[in-house]
Amino acid sequence: MKVVFLTAGAAGMYCGSCMHDNSLARALRGLGVDCLLQPTYTPIRTDEASVAGEQLFFGGIQIYLLQKLPLLRFVPSPIRRLLDWPPLVRLASRRAGATDASMLGDLAVSMLKGQLGNQRDEVDRLIDWLVNDIRPTAVVLSNLLIGGLIPSLRKRLPQARIAVMLQGDDIFLDHLPEKQRSEAIRLCSDIQSHVDVFITNSRFYAAKMGSMLSIDPSRIEVVPLSIDVSPFLAGAKEHVAADTPTHTDQVPFRLGYLARIAPEKGLHRLVDAFIQLTRDPRNSDLRLDVAGWLGEANREYLQSQVERIASEGLEDRFQYHGSPDLNEKVRFLRSLDLFCVPTEYEDPKGLFVLESLASSVCVAQPNHGAFGELIEQTGGGLTFAPYNLDEMCRVLQQLKDETELRTRLANTGFERVIQQNTIEKAAARLKLLLDPA
Repeated sequence: MKVVFLTAGAAGMYCGSCMHDNSLARALRGLGVDCLLQPTYTPIRTDEASVAGEQLFFGGIQIYLLQKLPLLRFVPSPIRRLLDWPPLVRLASRRAGATDASMLGDLAVSMLKGQLGNQRDEVDRLIDWLVNDIRPTAVVLSNLLIGGLIPSLRKRLPQARIAVMLQGDDIFLDHLPEKQRSEAIRLCSDIQSHVDVFITNSRFYAAKMGSMLSIDPSRIEVVPLSIDVSPFLAGAKEHVAADTPTHTDQVPFRLGYLARIAPEKGLHRLVDAFIQLTRDPRNSDLRLDVAGWLGEANREYLQSQVERIASEGLEDRFQYHGSPDLNEKVRFLRSLDLFCVPTEYEDPKGLFVLESLASSVCVAQPNHGAFGELIEQTGGGLTFAPYNLDEMCRVLQQLKDETELRTRLANTGFERVIQQNTIEKAAARLKLLLDPA
């Protein structure tokens, strides 16, 4: 079996979907599948060794300029290829987080039009490469928003099995102006008829995207969310406080957050809860430890949260640990007592939940998106009503006070994740879906 996995780069940031795609491609290789992980838009960034190819299709600079300056397509392709030089794309992507998705509506629609859009030459180049150079037996797309090439690919490779992973498409679509959003959804609905199988990580998201795009439920397969557990199994859980200041001689209770630093990830809600909890004398030992990728566009957001904490006199009980690599991430998670990322949106995955549980750290999450389903499956934490500060504080306080409960949930979550949610199991399931015969 020869598989090409088309993954969408995330403009230089650490992206859970990119990292999961990379782990999945590597695990497929471990099962004997000839799997090529092929980036689109931008090179991917992972916290582990990347298995992605060096070539780039639909380079972010070029497709943007083709949308703004359609006559650019008449410039000789070897010259336009210079715009896809990975170091140049990485440099241009540094401030990509400052670009509102609503500004990209016309580009998204054009990309979904495939050979009828302004990026038609790039569509042809990718399809020619797949048909003439690679000849895959299966093609996997990391989301449907890069699926404008699918109808043409189906004609050129009629025997290849085409799979699409649904993992956050709605979040991008919902940020588009209504006119472009409606058109993009219509185009996605048209494209879906050419896809053999859709893959999601939760029943919640299967139902949501199935309804949005009119996909027959029988064509959607739910493959449990997975991670590479091996880095988390190296050594026992420790509470490391060596390089973190404490406010008293007490052993601190560490409430932690590990996700991209952005309003949609809900750090401000966790800060709200932290401030409210510290007003209770029982919580004189509570501190907040935060880590995650920070883009230029969100530096002011993080600073505003730091200032709020300082205004309460809690600056010595808070630390931002930066954007950790894989080893630093494992150490950071192991240093925590309780984990929470109270997202604003209905997260379709929640990889950080599995990573926390693989580190034997109990979780508390809002009961929306895939979180309720994930916590029910793993048994590794409790949920609270979304956007409800008092309910959130109640659950965090309960888990802080009830050490036995917190330990039991953490242990249960750890055992289930390493048994049920490994990247190897997900790769084996994907292999069967790509070669059902």
